[in-house]
Amino acid sequence: MSTVAEKAPTDAAAALAKGLEGIVAGETDICSIEQGGLWYRGYEIHDLAKNATFEEVAFLLLEGRKPSGSELARFKGEVVAERPLHPMVTSFIESAGGYLASGRAVPMDVLRTAVSLLGHTDPDAQSNTPEANLRKAKRLLAKIPTVIGHMQNVIDGRAIIGRESGGDPALSHAANLMYLMTGKAPSEQAARVMDVSLILYAEHDYNASTFTSRVIAGTLSDMHGAVCGGIAALKGPLHGGANEAAMEMLREIRAFVESGKGSINDFMQHAFATKRKLMGFGHRVYKNGDHRAPILNGLGRALADRMGKDFVRWFEIGDEVEAIMLRDKKIHPNVDFPCGMTYFTMGIPVPQYTPIFVASRITGWAAHVMEQHANNRLIRPLSRYIGPAPRPWKG
Repeated sequence: MSTVAEKAPTDAAAALAKGLEGIVAGETDICSIEQGGLWYRGYEIHDLAKNATFEEVAFLLLEGRKPSGSELARFKGEVVAERPLHPMVTSFIESAGGYLASGRAVPMDVLRTAVSLLGHTDPDAQSNTPEANLRKAKRLLAKIPTVIGHMQNVIDGRAIIGRESGGDPALSHAANLMYLMTGKAPSEQAARVMDVSLILYAEHDYNASTFTSRVIAGTLSDMHGAVCGGIAALKGPLHGGANEAAMEMLREIRAFVESGKGSINDFMQHAFATKRKLMGFGHRVYKNGDHRAPILNGLGRALADRMGKDFVRWFEIGDEVEAIMLRDKKIHPNVDFPCGMTYFTMGIPVPQYTPIFVASRITGWAAHVMEQHANNRLIRPLSRYIGPAPRPWKG
């Protein structure tokens, strides 16, 4: 057995980076992340948030171009038609109520399994042709909000909304998601806030869940399998689960202050002293601030202003936490921090924050799976061995 130094190529050894930080693992024409901005197929995120709808962005990511009016109408019709779930999937969601109630499962677990079951019912499940992949992508885009809505109905002990229809065909993707969860059509402002949040979360380069999906697709596995892997990766609190963790942290801070135990600064200084990880801050790529965060913060704050002082208070606390983090740690918030406050203001249960992230990021995942399949090379990095030196089994 040779030594590590003899085995490992010198260029691979030199390129070692924990967590693959700074390593370029591939090429994509889907998204570009830079310190100066975030672009989806050449369109900057502030421009999209201000001027596009989520359906337009979904078309852009999945079909590769900005849609014309007729193309968008066709796309929306295709997605609406695919909203209903197969009865087998709905039955599974209903059967999961006890697991959700007991805490043995969380919504992300149920969503992951539901997506796997959707693969059993999809006629294109085993085909990786571009045409089949695009059809599967649209079906997943349509059905994931229905899964989330049905799951929330089960959690709330309410009859399934949109069992046969997948919701209200007259509602937008974002508004229908909210309707499926509550049975009430959201206000125009709330629907727009949700729509923009889906735009902001739709795609983000080779993030952990997208890279997971590409690794799976790189074996020539199918889209449903790749998406299940993406969901599993997104669940973690260091990735998509950060929006839930950020809101729970804000709840803890507010209770600390309102119980008279101390100030926001007292809480933060104790967190620093005990090396507690504060969720919703920092980013592997953005060192000067996440371009998405101020967009969602502004929309959420405007919604809170209409809702009343109790909701505004969350954003006031958030502003102070942000200021302390920037002053003492030079760390900016990422999009998950305002997302927590914004979704809370909209009345969305915290455990559904990350599933809603999936309802958006499915567009990015699917686009990357299709790109990987179209120009595939098995993703198989090297590692540096740091275990015991060679030794005999008998001796």
